[in-house]
Amino acid sequence: MPQPTDVWDVAVIGAGPAGASAALAAAPETKRVIILERSSIPRYKTCGGGLIGASIKTLPKGFSPPVRASAATFTFSMRGRFERTRTSKGSVVRLVQRDEFDASLVNAAIAANVTVRQGVLVTRLTRENDMVRITTRDHGDFYARIVVGADGSAGRSSAYVGVVCDEVDLGLEVELAIPKELSPVWADRILIDWGSIPGSYGWVFPKGDALSVGVIARRGNADMARAHLRDLLSRHHLDHIKPSISSGHLTRCRTEGSPLYRGRVLVAGDAAGLLDPWTREGISFALRSGIAAGRAAAMAAEATSEAELTAAMTAYTADISSTMGYEMLAGRAFLQAFTRHPWVFHMTITLLPMAWDLFVHLVSGETNFAVIGRRRLIRLVLALLGSGGRRGTQGDVISVA
Repeated sequence: MPQPTDVWDVAVIGAGPAGASAALAAAPETKRVIILERSSIPRYKTCGGGLIGASIKTLPKGFSPPVRASAATFTFSMRGRFERTRTSKGSVVRLVQRDEFDASLVNAAIAANVTVRQGVLVTRLTRENDMVRITTRDHGDFYARIVVGADGSAGRSSAYVGVVCDEVDLGLEVELAIPKELSPVWADRILIDWGSIPGSYGWVFPKGDALSVGVIARRGNADMARAHLRDLLSRHHLDHIKPSISSGHLTRCRTEGSPLYRGRVLVAGDAAGLLDPWTREGISFALRSGIAAGRAAAMAAEATSEAELTAAMTAYTADISSTMGYEMLAGRAFLQAFTRHPWVFHMTITLLPMAWDLFVHLVSGETNFAVIGRRRLIRLVLALLGSGGRRGTQGDVISVA
């Protein structure tokens, strides 16, 4: 058996936003916290890198993200046509490169006395009495009282907990260096193109001297997604630029009621399948769930009985379900309606000032889908656009079936 000095209070698997946030949240409450990351930091991840208001508000106090650009202007198009541009009074999205952003969060964790081990591939989790044995490929075993799984939707911790996902999407992305003549065109402006594939959209995000161009669509539409990406690049005269990075990634969205913990292991971020079903925005969900998981892990690590352990873990589940759970429930209703009637969404946002203002409030973090979904008119519209409706568990959000 390992000696007490060999046992970590909290071990976090994964060094993305969820993992780093969990470690940062746990560090002040417990003595020994470690992050185990399979790659070398910094590491790239397929992601647009947009920090919405909910993400900015959740960042650690005093933390300054490595922002490449900000955007107050949005251009919306429908299958490459009918472009319309709207501008808010202030910046509503900040754009980062994920490798830089994630590394900055990890550095903040290190400054908080969190230990980080890189190049550690976790292959198995095993509960042994009041601890968890973390088996790795080349670095032996680690032991921890509590494990926070933040190693992605295809990671070992998600499988261990038994997370079930009913929405799987494919994201394709290229990173491009912007020629000087195109820099003014994309300065502080985001483009969203929707309608080419049901429920999908493409994007162009400015990153200072670079652009992130991508497409997100339901898995099974890979050929159509690649065609959409090629068309997006060609239409905006970007197809002659050789990508510095070209990548793909699957995102998975949890089913309602899917488990968030098992025994002494809990999951956060992508590992828990936490992201918005419509926009597929996941950074804010990762940051918020990571903080909640870190605090719950620190409390559970101090548990002296099985009842105290269970109380800490179930409190985490209740926290996520009562916040992000309802946001995801509403997001599914929006996705269902958008999939059937993308034209309505395009015309509403681009032509109605009230809808544009609501979009700005949503992106800036002043509201969320759960709050919007409680509005009687919104519920009615979603029910009309979808094939039918059912009430959520609180009866205040309609999820279109």
